[in-house]
Amino acid sequence: MGEDSVFAFAGRRVLVTGATSGIGLAVAHGFAAAGAQVTAIGLGAADAPPADRVDLVEGDVTEPGAVEAAIADHDRLDATVCLAGIIRRDDEHDPEVFARVLDVNLTGTMRTLTACRDLLTASSGAAVATASMLSYVGGPRVPAYAASKGGVVALVRSLAVAWAPRVRVNAVAPGWIATPLTEALRAPGGAGDAILARTPLGRWGEPAEIAAGVVFLASPLASFVTGAVMAIDGGYLAA
Repeated sequence: MGEDSVFAFAGRRVLVTGATSGIGLAVAHGFAAAGAQVTAIGLGAADAPPADRVDLVEGDVTEPGAVEAAIADHDRLDATVCLAGIIRRDDEHDPEVFARVLDVNLTGTMRTLTACRDLLTASSGAAVATASMLSYVGGPRVPAYAASKGGVVALVRSLAVAWAPRVRVNAVAPGWIATPLTEALRAPGGAGDAILARTPLGRWGEPAEIAAGVVFLASPLASFVTGAVMAIDGGYLAA
């Protein structure tokens, strides 16, 4: 993706949450490479690698007003991407941990999109949220994560209807991607072998491959796409 590509975002403004590591960081850098000015919100912003046209902002999507503060000086916003998320394997059976995961992954998405709605409406912009393979299959070790990602799918479809025709709302559903969230699965003795055995392309995905799908959904090429969930999973759901 470059400034002269069909995905060009020169002169446009984009907000990405969860943008200080993993997929979120790749998405922020992907939009910047396409020419956008990016506001990248996340925890540990001071330690995130810098990039041209990426403004790193410390912020927690569970804190009321955090997103509003990050975009307070924005006179336009063309796309919002919600990538802030946590997972707490095994501990999610505890109701308090369950609630915390939903607060970040699902309610945090709603907080973010609500904070951005007026600016997105003014620009006829696009929103992209993050679903998961666990939106569709059970996660015995991660009931909160699975519930939150199932909720994201329902939220995206609901907001796509509620906010049409001015704002398009879609989601990506990443497969098994090599990020800090999957480090334990990729370690020896983890579930990595079973995951790869079910993945037709036979490898872990890269954050940049998710970024490409996100940029597409936010671009004019997807101008007739709303309420959709794009699986970027190496064929996992087809197996």
